[in-house]
Amino acid sequence: MFGWALLADVIPLYPLYALLFSDTGLSDAQISALFVIWSAVGVLAEVPSGALADRFSRRACLVAAGVLQACGYAGWILLPSFTGFAVGFVLWGLGGVLVSGASEALLYDGLVAAGAEEQYARVNGWVTAAELLAQIPAAAAAAVLYAVGGYPLVGWVSVGVCLAAAAVASRLPEQPRGTGSADGPDDEPGYLATLRAGLAVAAHRPGVRAVLVAAAVLGAFDAVEEYFPLIVAGWGVPTAFVPVVDLPIVLAGVTGAALAGRAARFRPWMLAAVLGGAMLLFGTAGFGGLPAGIAAVAVFYGAFRCVLVVVDARLQERIDSRSRATVTSVAGVGTDIATFGLYGAWAIGAAPLVAVLGVLVAGALPLLLRPPVVPGVGSSR
Repeated sequence: MFGWALLADVIPLYPLYALLFSDTGLSDAQISALFVIWSAVGVLAEVPSGALADRFSRRACLVAAGVLQACGYAGWILLPSFTGFAVGFVLWGLGGVLVSGASEALLYDGLVAAGAEEQYARVNGWVTAAELLAQIPAAAAAAVLYAVGGYPLVGWVSVGVCLAAAAVASRLPEQPRGTGSADGPDDEPGYLATLRAGLAVAAHRPGVRAVLVAAAVLGAFDAVEEYFPLIVAGWGVPTAFVPVVDLPIVLAGVTGAALAGRAARFRPWMLAAVLGGAMLLFGTAGFGGLPAGIAAVAVFYGAFRCVLVVVDARLQERIDSRSRATVTSVAGVGTDIATFGLYGAWAIGAAPLVAVLGVLVAGALPLLLRPPVVPGVGSSR
């Protein structure tokens, strides 16, 4: 799983695709429209794709995601226009929702089969750390490839990496979901029944809905990563050095995710205290300048990443295998919707307002993460 996670995110186009759009002649409005299309695909297709993973194969979803993403990037290179970029974002968006939910379900059920489900936070933390760490070689590869062959070479190498990730995904082990019947796979529910069952679990299973809300809302704060370069540049750092100065923040996120296994033992009020303190640091970072500001943002990002992984683990503990990808995808839709609100908060009040919202979320965590009241369901933490 670590190899797939790392390979799937070492995409040289990631640091450059916005510049590709701009250099092709697209206006800021057109680029924003592309991002809206990308987000809309995520909102519309997230839950249906989760049900596909639950009904058929989580591993196949990861393979299909790599192929769709590769096709999207190929379209960008072959048809560099608004239409080509829009089609590419639709394909990339579909690939993204196929991964969301399916990857968590594949990992958690694999650990259950090994009798090690209590290790999910630790293992998923390392997987998340690998995904974040991939930004470093991706940026280095982008610089070298662009210097040698411009956007076409960057694009075709990205296509190749996506197909390689799909090949690696095809070798991942997948555990069969229990049918609840001795009659075998012929009694498997259909796709619509699987979708309805997953939505019912998300809405009515004791203890699930509250943790799902926590995972969805907290996940939206990951969008602040997009603003880190702007924060750094605002402290007077030249554009050429922004990625270098931003590196400690990325590494802090890697460290925080890697430490999630230890934080999984924290009680909800302890997680709330960690998150609340981190949000306060983030809200005041803008007043510190360099290097204190970088340190504050780095501590925030590391703590946030750690808590986010633990909250996801709390959610997975309370979901049955059959509905795991669907319910996780419901949380993903909630994150997509909440992210729009976070963008609005940043536009109104930048980091201080976002931090205030984060403190409110932290204050709600003890309530949202409390154990379910129905005996035998969920976690005792």
